[in-house]
Amino acid sequence: MIAFYAPLKAPDHPVPSGDREMARALIAALQPLGPVTLASGLRSLDLAGDAAAQARLRAKAEAEVERLIRELPHETRIWLTYHNYYKAPDLIGPAVCAARGLAYVQVESTRAKKRLTGPWAGFAASAEAASDAAQVIFYLTERDGETLARDRAPGQQLVHLRPFLPRPALPDPAPLAEGAPMLAAAMMRPGDKLASYALIAEALALMSGDWTLDIAGDGPARPEVAALMAPFGARVRFLGRLDAEGMAAAYQRAGLFLWPGVNEAFGMVYLEAQAAGLPVVAQDRPGMREVLATPPCPVEGGPAALAAHATRLLADRAERQAQGAAARAHIARHHLLEAASATLAAALTPLEPRP
Repeated sequence: MIAFYAPLKAPDHPVPSGDREMARALIAALQPLGPVTLASGLRSLDLAGDAAAQARLRAKAEAEVERLIRELPHETRIWLTYHNYYKAPDLIGPAVCAARGLAYVQVESTRAKKRLTGPWAGFAASAEAASDAAQVIFYLTERDGETLARDRAPGQQLVHLRPFLPRPALPDPAPLAEGAPMLAAAMMRPGDKLASYALIAEALALMSGDWTLDIAGDGPARPEVAALMAPFGARVRFLGRLDAEGMAAAYQRAGLFLWPGVNEAFGMVYLEAQAAGLPVVAQDRPGMREVLATPPCPVEGGPAALAAHATRLLADRAERQAQGAAARAHIARHHLLEAASATLAAALTPLEPRP
């Protein structure tokens, strides 16, 4: 049995996000290795650098450690923590593993030694200690792999796990019909997400032709996003927050996927859009290169490059179809459940005790 823990956002959290979807995808990919149990729902996230809040979270974590040492099923052999970092460190797994003799593994860990001073210093130290304790760390991007290798603990194994969709096969391809809308999909929150929406608005103002844009998503920055899109009137349609079925339908209606990806680690929506056969218009950033089948717009072009790329694709259905087919082939080859399960099994099976 594998104990699964996501200190940033549990897989059963009610608010959708890429982190939640990746946690769910990991559980699906682990199933061929045996039963997976959700070890704890404790969220250790502190976004403010609040010492009092961190102290309260540590107290809750200590109580969870005591409970899990007693109650974790006897057949548990491996503990896997997803997304340990300085604002949401794993305060539970290493202690439970030490007490119960379990193999300790992490997926998508972030090293941030520069945070060892400042308001998150204690949490950063805990995150570093947890990463040091891991026998295996799976990294999702080459950039993360470089920092993990730089600070790797002695004997620790680093394994590249490509970002993936929790499905065994591709969905039906989108028809990419003439006049189909562009599609953007993301939470609406301040920071990088809002910056991407602002880039879209700048690009739309530069676009020619009879375009339309559907936006799937919601969140606290919805008023700001609405204000950015107000100049375009009915050409921009807000779909609100969609469930998996609603998103699948949105991909099928779309002609291309437009999302700049400001500071995205990789973005699950890029995988979903490509699986449906949508060409992607995005900035050229390290995270994008991990998952995109074809080169995106050059980052130095900014909104003008995004606008030119989108305009060209909307006017050329044959090119959209060619890019969409290449995207589907790329996802089928590298980013579906079977490939992920194989990567996980190759590293985790040797950690299982032999009969």
